[in-house]
Amino acid sequence: MNYLPEVLKILEGALRSNAEQAVNYARLLVEKLEQEGEHQQARLIQRKLDTLPSALVPLSGGQFGTVPIDHESRLGLAHEEHVPVDEPNVLLDEHLRDEVQRFLADVLHMDRLFAAGIQAWPRMLIFGPPGVGKTQLARFIAAQLGLPLLTARCDSLISSFLGSTAKNIRYLFDHASQRPCVLFLDEFDALAKARDDAQELGELKRVVVGLLQNMDALPPQTIVVAATNHEQLLDPAVWRRFNYRLQIHLPPPALRFALLQSYLGRFAAPDLSLVRAVELTAGLSGGLIRQAVEDCIRQAVLANEPAVSEGTLLTRIAHSVLSAQKREPTREEITKLLLEKSVPLRVIAAGTGASMRQLLKQGKNRTSHKKQKGKANGQTGESGSRR
Repeated sequence: MNYLPEVLKILEGALRSNAEQAVNYARLLVEKLEQEGEHQQARLIQRKLDTLPSALVPLSGGQFGTVPIDHESRLGLAHEEHVPVDEPNVLLDEHLRDEVQRFLADVLHMDRLFAAGIQAWPRMLIFGPPGVGKTQLARFIAAQLGLPLLTARCDSLISSFLGSTAKNIRYLFDHASQRPCVLFLDEFDALAKARDDAQELGELKRVVVGLLQNMDALPPQTIVVAATNHEQLLDPAVWRRFNYRLQIHLPPPALRFALLQSYLGRFAAPDLSLVRAVELTAGLSGGLIRQAVEDCIRQAVLANEPAVSEGTLLTRIAHSVLSAQKREPTREEITKLLLEKSVPLRVIAAGTGASMRQLLKQGKNRTSHKKQKGKANGQTGESGSRR
């Protein structure tokens, strides 16, 4: 039976006097029947649904009930959105793309897996340094599945009142279980920290237990995606709840080239070569690369320029590199970094506004300093060998 999961959820909602759950899954069943060409059966169910009170909002209406709130702060426990399928621009290495496609296939063919006796619980844990695209990937997954994205808000989930955090987690998970959706748990380490940490209070350890129990109680139609920058802090029991674990590293050269191309789009100058930009962005995350490119595009738009030049791009990237290294991104330091990378003087001058005379002088001083340093090292080695 292709529609067994929906039928079971409708029955469960009816038995638990949960009209919202029953209605939501009945509407999902109508959509599936229509897609399969079972129009008569779909119309019969739809007629029953049309007699319901208007307070029961349809799943396809863009809203799915009132998001629960933290009773102390009165803030919502999550943010809901429907992500357009063409909005998230996700660029990944080939092996990561394959894993994401396998994950999506598990979700899209869940009915067939259940019919074959395979318990499909598609859950993905994404981990890696900041700015590598974890949040964007969660949005991409929701868009590809055509499901609403429910992003948990840790600032309201975690309460200073004893016992309130565990209650908030239960409220949020109960809400997410009422209809098919993607539940995104960002900054996951804030909720799932290892219980063997001696510095943590017993209350926070109980939060982890409650989190695990709520995850186990979720229906398979609630897709869980979690993300963290600190995977080493997660409780060992948490890892077992995720059958997909995706580690995203800082982008390698080929991916940095693709990111630069994608972010520049139509603002790339016809003669713009990205070879030096790819080299200069080594060690930067995709998020920082995007910020640098968007700053260049903003500058071009405000100056009524049709495209971003190589000098502007390299100067802005150098600014990001220095900031990431906790160095002051002054014009002198930016120029110094670009000289170290053997960027042509004309390109540096166009980007920084420095004169060719200044650049030639700075370049000569740098060359002279390197020679003196080389001689000093040579003398040290020679004297050492005499001894």
